[in-house]
Amino acid sequence: MMNRQNSLKEIFKISSIPVVIASLCCLSPIILVLLGVGSVTFASSLTDSLYGEYKWYFRLAGVLAMAVSLLFYFRRTKGVCTIDEAIRRRNEIINTVALTVIAGVAGYMFFLYVVLHYIGVFLNIWK
Repeated sequence: MMNRQNSLKEIFKISSIPVVIASLCCLSPIILVLLGVGSVTFASSLTDSLYGEYKWYFRLAGVLAMAVSLLFYFRRTKGVCTIDEAIRRRNEIINTVALTVIAGVAGYMFFLYVVLHYIGVFLNIWK
């Protein structure tokens, strides 16, 4: 049971930074408003531009960050540095990657469409 909890914590650690990177299209305007650097009107316009035209670039950056996170995780934490070691631990790697992708997609959907949406509505950036 403890091993399962540790692996869930590891999955959360691996996927959390890529989720934030993929959500920067809507997180950046909120940060600008909260820091007082930009107005609500500017943040709304920036959100329309970033989410409307560039959301796939942010999502791609999140996917790349996820791949790098998984690479570092397996090399540094699990000691998988060779192809032979990866082949021997194939099932563990496939399961971890699958769970991380599922957690990343779910985390992205929740963070972007629930958390950031309601913060943006609260700040009157979008409706």
